[in-house]
Parts: sequence; structure tokens; C-alpha cells
Amino acid sequence: MSDEEELTAWQELLSEGLADEELGAYLTGLEKKLRTLELDLKLSGPDDDKNALLSIHPGAGGTESQDWAEMLLRMYLRYAEARGYEVELLSRLDGEEAGLKSAEFAVRGTNAYGYLQGEAGVHRLVRISPYDAASRRHTSFASVDVYPEIEDDVEIEIEDKDLRIDTYRASGAGGQHVNKTDSAVRMTHLPTNTVVACQNERSQHKNRAMAMKMLRAKLYDLEMKKRQAEQDAREGEKMTNAWGSQIRSYVLHPYRMVKDHRTDTEVGNADRVLDGDLDPFIEAWLTDQIG
Repeated sequence: MSDEEELTAWQELLSEGLADEELGAYLTGLEKKLRTLELDLKLSGPDDDKNALLSIHPGAGGTESQDWAEMLLRMYLRYAEARGYEVELLSRLDGEEAGLKSAEFAVRGTNAYGYLQGEAGVHRLVRISPYDAASRRHTSFASVDVYPEIEDDVEIEIEDKDLRIDTYRASGAGGQHVNKTDSAVRMTHLPTNTVVACQNERSQHKNRAMAMKMLRAKLYDLEMKKRQAEQDAREGEKMTNAWGSQIRSYVLHPYRMVKDHRTDTEVGNADRVLDGDLDPFIEAWLTDQIG
């Protein structure tokens, strides 16, 4: 049934004085769909539509933090499942007693990276430790990293308007024909000011083909270095896995609440959040970022 048909059905029920409570639940769900649609329309970043790669690492604290890291993994898997995303666990290293030392996984679906990018940072848990015989309260930290999934093959497109090609007479040793024609080729990629030259072949056609091959190789290397620089910048933005650097706190004792310190968004039902209901935090962060 389409939304239009469903609204018509509700209108008929209301005209008969029926289903007031059910309508409230339906309208709440419809409002959530509208908020999601609004966010989808605003996700216009270069990587927002890409799949997401996430990695989780516990902070200092041994078993406590490793157990917290596994709780976070479960939370994100539940979130992805609820949104209909496909999840692939890429790697997992278990802790000695419990939890995990690291986990990496892919979340694939519409705007997966766009929605999950704001989860990057340090997450803090406060609870009564199940691993402490004295049942004392412990604080644990774990970090979450989020990257866009980029295809392995990099296509280097070179447009004619971006090229300046100069021919000249080759110099130096090269046999009896090398200096008699303008067979050497110098190729300049104007947007990047990348210059290659080839004069090894006797024909201009062959030198041109080899110069293009060299230029593609150089531009590929530039792209790889650019991606590495972007990743290094993201790595440099990471916060220390310790007190005072967290983006979100999950408190299970002495009260139960989850608070995002960037947007001041609070949810009293911590269990629901740990079961994957991250929408209030993700929506608030995205709204703050993109308006």
C-alpha cells in the first residue's frame, strides 16, 4: 500500500471515529520517514553516498575496554540491520578473556558513509563492571573510525583540453634518424602541472603513446598520494582514547542515559541505544553539520 492509499484509509477510519491511538503511532512513523528523506536530500558530500568502513579499537583498560568494544560492534551491527544495510565483517581479533582487541567491518547501502561518518571518535562507557568481584563502577573507552569505501581500481581520465603537447627535435645519441624530425614529445597536464617527455622512439606517434602512458602513471601516483594525505588528516583528527576526549557517553550506573557531547542530545533509554537505535544522535549531528 502506498503512503497516499494508507492516508486515505486512515481518513476513512477517523471519519468513523476509529483508530485514534493507532493513527498517532502511524503519524510518528511518517514523521520519521520525512526526517530521513530530508537528511538524504542534504547528504551531498563527495563521499556521502559511498559505503562505509568502520573499525573499533578498545582503549586502555584490558578486558573492560575490550568488552565495551564488542558492545559497540553489536550496536552498529544492530543499527545496520534495522536500516536494511548489508554488513561484512572484515576482521576481528578477540581479547584473551572477553571482548575484542579490534574489529573492522563494511556497512553497505544507500548513504551508509553519510549517516555513519559522525560516529568517528571516542565512546565512553560507565557501568558496574561484570568483571570486578567487588562490583565497582568502571569507566571504559573505545574508539570508532569511519572511512568511505573506495573502489580499488582508479580510473585516470585525461581530457584533451587539459593537455598541452609540444613536439621538438630530439637531442643526444639515438642513431642516424633521431635529430632529423620533430619526433620528441613533451606532454603537460595543465590542472596538475605534471610534465612528461619521451624521445626514445623514432616516430612521434610512438613517443606520444609512451608519453601518455607515463602521464597516466604519474597521475595515478598523485591520486594515491592524495588519498593517503586525506587518510592521514583523518588519523590526525583522532582523539586520545581517554578521559575528556569522548564524543558520546553511555552511562549505565548510577542512572541510565546516553549523551552526545557535540550536540547535547540525550536519550534516557540506554538499552535501546545499545540495541542499535542511533537515529537521534545521527540525525542531530547531521543537522548540526549540514543545517
